[in-house]
Amino acid sequence: MRRVKQHGHQLTEVARFRLKPAMTATRIDVNLGSRSYPIFVGDQILTKVGELITSAMDATHAVVITDSNVGPLYLEICQRVLEDQGMRVNAVTVPAGETTKSLPYAEQLWNALVDFHADRKTVVVALGGGVVGDLAGFIAATFARGLRLVQIPTSLLAQVDSSVGGKVGINLEKAKNMVGAFHQPSLVVIDVGTLRSLPQREYISGLAEVVKYGVILDAQFFEFLEHNVPAILNVDPAILTSIIARCCRLKADVVEADEREETGYRAILNYGHTFAHAFETLTNYTSLLHGEAVAIGMTCAARLAASRNMFSSDECKRQTDLLRVLGLPTEPPNLSPHDVLACMRHDKKVQHGQLRLILPKRLGQVELVADVDPGEITAVLAPLQTN
Repeated sequence: MRRVKQHGHQLTEVARFRLKPAMTATRIDVNLGSRSYPIFVGDQILTKVGELITSAMDATHAVVITDSNVGPLYLEICQRVLEDQGMRVNAVTVPAGETTKSLPYAEQLWNALVDFHADRKTVVVALGGGVVGDLAGFIAATFARGLRLVQIPTSLLAQVDSSVGGKVGINLEKAKNMVGAFHQPSLVVIDVGTLRSLPQREYISGLAEVVKYGVILDAQFFEFLEHNVPAILNVDPAILTSIIARCCRLKADVVEADEREETGYRAILNYGHTFAHAFETLTNYTSLLHGEAVAIGMTCAARLAASRNMFSSDECKRQTDLLRVLGLPTEPPNLSPHDVLACMRHDKKVQHGQLRLILPKRLGQVELVADVDPGEITAVLAPLQTN
């Protein structure tokens, strides 16, 4: 599997962008030809969303999609700054939670856009966490054969992962993210200040995806996280701006190399996710947050790799220790290993009936392994179940 171009490990390597008046943000560019777009990361930059949107595109109408948790906090200011730029604004608030990312709510939103007289000058604005971003992005990808999309992620998980890269979709009852599309946003605006309003569990959940980037792509970044746990847990805005910008740059590198998963390289972003999606599906998306499931899935994947002697026990322990000190779970829910295996067979990386997993070789490097025996998976799950 080819590696993407390397960048320096300094967490400030991305450009600084000055907003008016006297407000700065870090800018990361996702270079995809005609589908290229900027990501802006900064503290208290939500008030500049209208300015950034109208600078990036010719839009006269915005439909803001948010949820019942985020809407009361940030919808009013978002509407106001868009209207201040002369845009007509409509808004829809959906119930918070993973179960909203479904066909019935997609149909409601499609009908709402009809009622709002949405047209090709309409931009869909996703204001919320990963569920809102995926759902609103799916609406933008499918309504009128495609509308422009702006992502304003308000959860850490969405800021470092789901808002970047163009994957949008909804869940089926039997499989997560099985219906969807590739639909790149036109702009991503990340205000780290929104993290201060997150429930602690939601914030901690997002840290799993942050750790993931260190394991799959950047050992020095992983070490940086190990050395800055107190600041991370204290939601320090300067540290978080650097961390989120680095995660976005790393993900942008992967997306630029394999935008539509045609070479297989982009699959490395799913490290831990094959296990995680099975845990989420079997618990009906209700008992585990996505990041919590990913943390457990990463632990399972690392232990499987260690059992194959392809990942050192010391580095496996470092991953587990970092996840735990950040407050993330590392042991799976009380599920039958055979049920987990059966659910994993629905994963999109399955080819010709063969289960394939992203497994670590060392911190900063993973690979897609295609010869995983089902017995290896049940073996790594069974002892964990009794811990």
